Amino acid sequence: QVVLVESGGGLVQAGGSLRLSCAAPGRTFSSRAMGWFRQASGKEREFVAAISRNDDSTEYADSVKGRFTISRDNVKNTVYLQMNSLKPEDTAVYYCAARCYLSPSRVVSEYYYWGQGTQVTVSS
Repeated sequence: QVVLVESGGGLVQAGGSLRLSCAAPGRTFSSRAMGWFRQASGKEREFVAAISRNDDSTEYADSVKGRFTISRDNVKNTVYLQMNSLKPEDTAVYYCAARCYLSPSRVVSEYYYWGQGTQVTVSS
């Protein structure tokens, strides 16, 4: 099984920045597209960003375009989510996920491996 471990969550004020990291086993990470999802209290898990295995394609939710940047380091087997200009509505548990394909997807059900999540809280 693949074990994904997120880190970097925390409490920030609106307008601030945070960088999330997700580490995965090298053999699995190098052959999969990765994604970030989030789930706010009382809401469904939603897509945030995704990146292809070769780092040649990215997808972003409209709500985070221009503010968040997904990237990956295939040497370190880590995917990142740089979050700038954070808003209170960004508050959620953020999950890293791995897909069993090379291309990214916005669909939760198309990701097979998931981390435990890291809490991001943005205050007003």
